[in-house]
Amino acid sequence: MNGLKSFILYGGFSLLILGCSAYKKEKSDSDLILVSEINETMLTGKFSPEWESLKQYETPEWFRDAKFGIWAHWGPQCVEGSGDWMARSMYQEGSGAYKHHVENYGHPSEFGFKDILPLFKAENWDPDSLVAFYKSVGAKYFMVLGNHHDNFDLWDSKYQPWNSMNVGPKQDILAKWEAASRKNGLPFGVSIHADHAPLWYEPSQRYDRNGDKMGVSYDGLLTAEDGKGLWWEGLDPQMLYQQNHELSKGSWADGMIHQQWEWGNGATLPSQEFVDNFYNRTMDMINRYNPDLIYFDATVLPLYPISDAGLKIAAHFYNKNIQDHDGNLEAVLFAKILNDEQKQAMVWDVERGAPNNIPELPWQTCTCIGGWHYNSAIYENNGYKSASQVVKLLADVVSKNGNLLLSVPLRSDGTFDEKEYAILLDLREWMNRNGEAIYGTRPWKIFGEGPIAEADIKINAQGFNEGAYTKATAEEIRFTTKGEDLYAIALDWPESGRLKIKNISSESFPASKVELLGFGDVSFTQNPEGTEVTLPKEKVNSIAPVLKFSGGK
Repeated sequence: MNGLKSFILYGGFSLLILGCSAYKKEKSDSDLILVSEINETMLTGKFSPEWESLKQYETPEWFRDAKFGIWAHWGPQCVEGSGDWMARSMYQEGSGAYKHHVENYGHPSEFGFKDILPLFKAENWDPDSLVAFYKSVGAKYFMVLGNHHDNFDLWDSKYQPWNSMNVGPKQDILAKWEAASRKNGLPFGVSIHADHAPLWYEPSQRYDRNGDKMGVSYDGLLTAEDGKGLWWEGLDPQMLYQQNHELSKGSWADGMIHQQWEWGNGATLPSQEFVDNFYNRTMDMINRYNPDLIYFDATVLPLYPISDAGLKIAAHFYNKNIQDHDGNLEAVLFAKILNDEQKQAMVWDVERGAPNNIPELPWQTCTCIGGWHYNSAIYENNGYKSASQVVKLLADVVSKNGNLLLSVPLRSDGTFDEKEYAILLDLREWMNRNGEAIYGTRPWKIFGEGPIAEADIKINAQGFNEGAYTKATAEEIRFTTKGEDLYAIALDWPESGRLKIKNISSESFPASKVELLGFGDVSFTQNPEGTEVTLPKEKVNSIAPVLKFSGGK
């Protein structure tokens, strides 16, 4: 890992670099930004904020059985429809988001991201119907955005006045999402991304280097005093932008942030005040909304390795969950780019990708049918993943002991568009017929066969290799098991009407019966070289056939 010197840019919501080996070592207490517990006290119990203690974690069986979740990655950055990271990109002169913002809203010296926040109204948002629909599609858990790198809290935050009760929707978004999730019987998750806000917002300190506004500073350094007589009077922009610091080394190079994501390579470190505030906000969220799952968009843990904040939050989350579940730990905590020790302490998340093997411990991939925040260009250019592509990813991930968390972008008003709706309907139809090969399953002795299964496909940074899997043909077969049954999921329909599976043979799994899910028994022949199955002339679904083998050993 320490030798990786490059990064991959793929429109995701955090792109990381593993180039600073010094930051892979544990830091001494004297080097850490130690959080204060004056306002929010870490609950003590079985887990303490050290790796040796957190390694006691065991992934709950409910999560291993669930296999598929849906994510509402939705917040004020959806207002302009210009895609993910727009609250940063709008301050990057010449970028698409900058041009769109200037043309439609104004120059970032006069109309910054803080001024976008009141336009986020969620006026057509119906959390109950959305979550009920996601459940009908097949989701077994539900994740929502708590805050993004834009540092805006989507709840009635005690510690961040820039929140959805004070500005914009004037609603406690998390409270209503949680209520809808509980009503529909889905475990409730919250993703937290704001730990990088001071670094991420640095372009808001810039100014144009060309044109009529050349040299005019953007609004990233405004203070509360500048708001007198304006709509945001009484709010301090620095509580949002967190730019009361010197720029990081090379900050004007837009890609530099990816080399500094782990707070190395010249990154300006966050202040004690910000670290304490992030810790307090996250603890407050856990204590008030009782999430079953937490997703951190960070390498290892938030503010790691420069602070103990992430370790304390993790220990508190686990201890509180045990307390709330009569002594049983049912919580799931996700983070990225974990070493073998850290994978024992939490669930490894792979963004838009997968390993090409079967990890011993359960893991998750997170992906999206479009961009992480709503992007009108993806809609207009028909750039969404199809239901078929989602199924290819799902089958591959589940065969490898993983879960798939699928984001479905919502527009600013809280609705998805008709193209997304059609994709989800197609996905629902396939899941309703074939879900038994997904839910509650465990890996077989091998995850699959085919050219992709046999290829050496590397993970890039924290993932970003899913494109190799969405191209799968009927040659690709993925295996899952449940009880004494073995499932073979072909990632497309074979044109010949016959499916040949070399790894299910008369020696590896002598079958007494083969069933095509959604149809019934089908004829087959088996020998030591494999199995050949004759499929019906009419396809039983439009995406992929699933075969159930019974009677093997």
